[in-house]
Amino acid sequence: MVHPNAQRFDKNRPMILSKADILQMESHGISLEQMKQQFLFFERGQRFAQLEKPAKVADGIVQFDSEQEHMYAGYFDSHKSHFTLRKFIPASGAATRMFKFLNEFLLAYDAENQSINAYINYNKAKALQTFLVGMEKLPFFKKIDAYLRENNQDFDKLSKDQKNILFIKTMLYQEPFAYKNKPKALIPFHAYKNRLTTPFEAHLLEAVSYATNHRVAHLHFTISEEHIEGFKSLSAARTPVVSKKSDVKFQIDYSYQKSKTDTITVDLQNNLFRDPHGALVFRPGGHGALIENLNDITEDFIFIKNIDNIVVQSMQEEVCFYKKMLAGYAFSVQKHIFEWIKKLDENEVDEHVLQTFLKKLLCIKLPENFDTYNVSDRLLFYRNKLHRPLRICGMVRNEGEPGGGPFWVRSTSGDVSLQIVESAQVNLDDTHQEEILKSSTHFNPVDLVCAVYDYKGRKFDLRAFVDRDAVFISQKSYNGLPVRALELPGLWNGGMANWNTVFVEVPLITFNPVKTVNDLFKPAHQAL
Repeated sequence: MVHPNAQRFDKNRPMILSKADILQMESHGISLEQMKQQFLFFERGQRFAQLEKPAKVADGIVQFDSEQEHMYAGYFDSHKSHFTLRKFIPASGAATRMFKFLNEFLLAYDAENQSINAYINYNKAKALQTFLVGMEKLPFFKKIDAYLRENNQDFDKLSKDQKNILFIKTMLYQEPFAYKNKPKALIPFHAYKNRLTTPFEAHLLEAVSYATNHRVAHLHFTISEEHIEGFKSLSAARTPVVSKKSDVKFQIDYSYQKSKTDTITVDLQNNLFRDPHGALVFRPGGHGALIENLNDITEDFIFIKNIDNIVVQSMQEEVCFYKKMLAGYAFSVQKHIFEWIKKLDENEVDEHVLQTFLKKLLCIKLPENFDTYNVSDRLLFYRNKLHRPLRICGMVRNEGEPGGGPFWVRSTSGDVSLQIVESAQVNLDDTHQEEILKSSTHFNPVDLVCAVYDYKGRKFDLRAFVDRDAVFISQKSYNGLPVRALELPGLWNGGMANWNTVFVEVPLITFNPVKTVNDLFKPAHQAL
């Protein structure tokens, strides 16, 4: 269906936009050129990644033994005072997906004509069954249960199904809970003897271990602007407590996804889509838009970890050990890179040794015709490959989790490099590409240590290292009408495509996300 206000670009004539359109674009910080480019992405269609093979141990993934792990963790501890550090946590979205299956249940359930058990059997609702069996293990169960008993005089007279329905509705929609529309960062994930803790507090505790220098920990949360007061309120309540116990002061700041990274929306025929009032419809550009926020961070080394990937305190020491290991390795790799660039400056390069370094440590493949390059072109190639931001990425063994993984990928120019690739970037209609995707041995848990300064102490402009073509195109809905949406290259996918990339194997204990509420039943989230 074409919206009556839809407008199509015609590449053979100037694009006609109203003054209101121009003002709307300017208010978002979006230029006409950006808008044209976004539309051309829709016209072109999604460009799929060209997988060569999965990265594996000894072929794109570094595997350390215990002695090496402790060596690099110790290297971090002994050298971190020379650098500035910050923990960067994407924490923007509401927890809607975390409770998706429960919301769907409430919408579909017919309480007058079926029992919950009948609903589970008919709909094969295993997630709901798991939730109801384990709900007393939820960190917030006792609080909600007490609230229900206090506010419902006949609570004990209700049937089990009625109690369960009331519990779910209260958890999702009723203040002071109403978790469905709150960010994960502010929802209790862990229950201890005398308190509940949120992911926000868990990240503070982690930062004490590895993002602290001179008794100060630096954290940055990217959030939705509508939740800023909730974050500030929780921070005011819990940060002083953690600070007192750890003897560490916290510097916490926040940023929002910038409106200039919003993207246009089109209908299914690629006509510019407008709302019923004739205004252009823009959508947030996805987590790839956060490259702008990351680019504003000024510390030497930046730890990136998702908001929901946390563990109870008894497991934190082991998890943080591997963060230190990755950071220590980042220190070491960066040191070697800087040494080689200085040798290039001084014309003191043993090319054979440098090529070995590029191949073995940075997994940089030389062009097939490299032996035909003259000396000047070879030196330029070396410098170009070395003079980039660096990311050390933890990779866990594949346990069937959805999401991205490490692959060798061939670019449109023919270069082969290490990349983190999401399944949405792969053409699953291509049997060979699908086979490569399925043969991956490791998974990306979003466990990164980033080095963003060059050898002269100048900060890289991270926006210069994005693969702008690696956009995602997806189908969405707007007021019941189907539309096509554009997401910018993912932060750790196309957003970092042209960084120097090193994959390091880390154990599964480092990956404990809460994608659905049922994940809170797992051992990593059960404190008692």
